[in-house]
Amino acid sequence: MGPVLAGVLQLLALTGTLALVHIPLGNHMAKVYSSGRHWRVEKRIYKVIGADPDTEMTWTAYLRAVLAFSAIGVLLLYALQRLQGVLPGSLGFASIDPDQAFNTAVSFVTNTNWQSYYGEQAMGHVVQTAGLAVQNFVSAAVGMAVAVALVRGFARSRSGELGNFWSDLVRGVVRVLIPLAFVAALVLVACGVIQNFSGIHEVGQFTGGPQQWNGGAVASQEAIKELGTNGGGYFNANSAHPYENPTPFSNLFEIFLILVIPFSLTRTFGVMAGSVRQGYAILATMATIWLGFVSLMMWTEFSHHGPAFELAGGAMEGKEVRFGVGGSSIFAVSTTLTSTGAVDSFHSSFTGLGGGITLLGMMLGEIAPGGVGSGLYGMLIMAVIAVFIAGLMVGRTPEYLGKKIGTRQIKLAALYILVTPALVLVFTVLAMALPTPPHSMTNSGAHGFSEILYAYTSASNNNGSAFAGLNADTQWFNTTLGVCMLLGRFVPMVFVLALAGSLAGQQPVPATAGTLRTENPLFTGLLVGAVLVITGLTYFPALALGPLAEGLA
Repeated sequence: MGPVLAGVLQLLALTGTLALVHIPLGNHMAKVYSSGRHWRVEKRIYKVIGADPDTEMTWTAYLRAVLAFSAIGVLLLYALQRLQGVLPGSLGFASIDPDQAFNTAVSFVTNTNWQSYYGEQAMGHVVQTAGLAVQNFVSAAVGMAVAVALVRGFARSRSGELGNFWSDLVRGVVRVLIPLAFVAALVLVACGVIQNFSGIHEVGQFTGGPQQWNGGAVASQEAIKELGTNGGGYFNANSAHPYENPTPFSNLFEIFLILVIPFSLTRTFGVMAGSVRQGYAILATMATIWLGFVSLMMWTEFSHHGPAFELAGGAMEGKEVRFGVGGSSIFAVSTTLTSTGAVDSFHSSFTGLGGGITLLGMMLGEIAPGGVGSGLYGMLIMAVIAVFIAGLMVGRTPEYLGKKIGTRQIKLAALYILVTPALVLVFTVLAMALPTPPHSMTNSGAHGFSEILYAYTSASNNNGSAFAGLNADTQWFNTTLGVCMLLGRFVPMVFVLALAGSLAGQQPVPATAGTLRTENPLFTGLLVGAVLVITGLTYFPALALGPLAEGLA
């Protein structure tokens, strides 16, 4: 079987499996967030944290709960890292330096999971499991809760209330993420991913001489790392490490875990909004962009010429021979079009245009299908922009799901889409202008610029993957990337929840002959075009200086 055919077959198998689980998982999540019953274990959690799960919240109360919970998470994770040296199960590792502890705490709480440290040489068992793995669950649940709050904003009328954050958070963890992660961990263990709490031991190298490795609860963390679109690896090589991702099947299964909840949430949206066809329109938009990017990535990575490329079956530099060009291309696109950031290859070693595709995927806002929760609310914001553009074209007041898109709504949507480009471009300019940060670059010219641009794009969009070749473990990068993660995660949430509250307070308007239909292929095409045009106009100059210049050279 040729490498191209193998890649296509993997893509078909992945697409088919995602289609099979779309309806049952989407319906299950809609039921979870609409149920009036609380499980016994959930009641105990509410009692411990002192929350009333039946109290409805306005958007400001919901936002305060999100910010308070996340701030506590940052402080606790920071403290765990600073105290690691005196904790049991530390494997002899020292406490983490203040700037790196800040960066890592912010990274995992914001669902970014950017890592400026060597996982197997820095973090002990307690920090990995009680700190990082816990945040993998709750940070994903926060994103899902905010997405559900926005869906309620479209579905409710004249209330201004968006549900209860504590109920949404706990149900997301207990009823969705933990059961799915448990099953996924069992599958990964069966594939050969390790799961233990062993200490450091020496193993032989193929070339001779000893090498030190430590074990860990890798399968359980790997499962939620992908399922929650987190991305932080137990080992420095992330999903290219054989302890985390040993076989081609485990590689395809991890890609499935990355995509399954974001794609299925479109069904949840359709069910909760009272129109399954609206959910299919959003799904079609996400799937069109994802399939298009995968096709482009495979084309650019398979199409290089020359004896070395032909013998290897494509551009194999930086890619695992276990996965090949096809599996690596699907993984790279999926992880950068979501907020995952896990990698099974080095994106810096992709072709110039291939590296540009990973960059552009994050610059879209990671909405195809995007992160767990964040992808859905990001795409719904773009849908609001699209109906506004259509309204301008035909001279009518724009409406979406029966809600008028007026001045307040479009301002909130516009502010949402301006946050991350401002962070990316401003901090990239500062890093390139100051004398110290460029010393971290191992490459000069267009590729070196791409390294800096990729880092701030990854942090601001809460992705977490790295272009490689950049030494980001410095005070400058640890601090500025941490700031980008915080602002890139929580400032957009302010606008999302404000928009949700504004929509929930409206009285739905009946559809008329002039109402734009938003559940048909025409709207899907309009939405795809709006996403690509807005992103292209925003980032094209930066892309032209980096990956485009390198790819066309």
